[in-house]
Amino acid sequence: MSELRTDPQRVWIDEEGPIPPDSWGRETSSRRALPWGFALVVVLLVVGRFALTPHLTAPALQTWATIFVAICVQALPFLVFGVALSAAITAFVPASFWTRALPRHPALAVPVAGMAGAVLPGCECASVPVASGLMARGVAPSAALAFLLASPAINPVVLIATAVAFPGQPLMVVARFGASLAVAMLVGWLWLRFGRSEWLRIPSRPRGDGPKWAQFGEAMRHDLLHAGGFLILGGLAAATLNVTVPREWLTTIAGVPWLAVLVMALLAVLLSICSEADAFVAASMTAFSPTAKLAFLVVGPMVDLKLIALQTGTFGRAFAVRFVPLTFALAVVVSALFGWSLL
Repeated sequence: MSELRTDPQRVWIDEEGPIPPDSWGRETSSRRALPWGFALVVVLLVVGRFALTPHLTAPALQTWATIFVAICVQALPFLVFGVALSAAITAFVPASFWTRALPRHPALAVPVAGMAGAVLPGCECASVPVASGLMARGVAPSAALAFLLASPAINPVVLIATAVAFPGQPLMVVARFGASLAVAMLVGWLWLRFGRSEWLRIPSRPRGDGPKWAQFGEAMRHDLLHAGGFLILGGLAAATLNVTVPREWLTTIAGVPWLAVLVMALLAVLLSICSEADAFVAASMTAFSPTAKLAFLVVGPMVDLKLIALQTGTFGRAFAVRFVPLTFALAVVVSALFGWSLL
């Protein structure tokens, strides 16, 4: 007869039974079902390989996949850069720094914050987490929003790229700088005057009492996981619209001045091109006027599909439904005025 030991210092062992016994959680039925489940997955993969291949190799789908991957690959390094900068602000920069660096009056802080965008070499994806970090550190939302809009369009990398894309046209660089900064300041001042706190959700920043580098890593991980998903959603929408909008429509309306400006502005929203590369795309659209191209360059870094997704996820839907139309309308009007005056 087997002896069941109940010594509390030892595990229970039935010397004549299997080791370990089935009663210890061994589920033989699931083990028997595992090969059948694996076989089912293999069959589904084989069937899907032959059933879906003709559809997955369609030119439109391949173009869609190329555009989606290009948008994400193009934007991801700058998003990571912006997230890292935002995390560094959270971990290493004391909140009192911003009260000393910016004017106390919010109306004066708006243009100063807008001009500060000239020193940050990044695209629009980087500006969203940085602006979020500034708000969390006590910067007035109006000033942070001015920085968010100005930084992708007036930083040195973008201005140099614009000069290269438009050789012999220095006024295009001047017009882009002036129009972008003017829109950023106008939006900041309008938000200061009419904006409400319940419209803007300022994200909380993970901040602990541990080492600075631990705080940096935690803040960066928090922002990257949060913003990365919305970048993918924006890329999906932009790629879909890139494929579905017929190119023939663009050439037929290029000769109508106001319509051309509006269409190029809408195209900037749909294409969602990074601000470091959009000047080359605008220069290639030879059918459009310089003013329409300027609208493309001003609107794109401020309002596009991936930005809308990032802003909605970061600051809330109530913010996006007010901020996006305001920014788009001002960008179109201001770029048209600068274009007709300088170009």
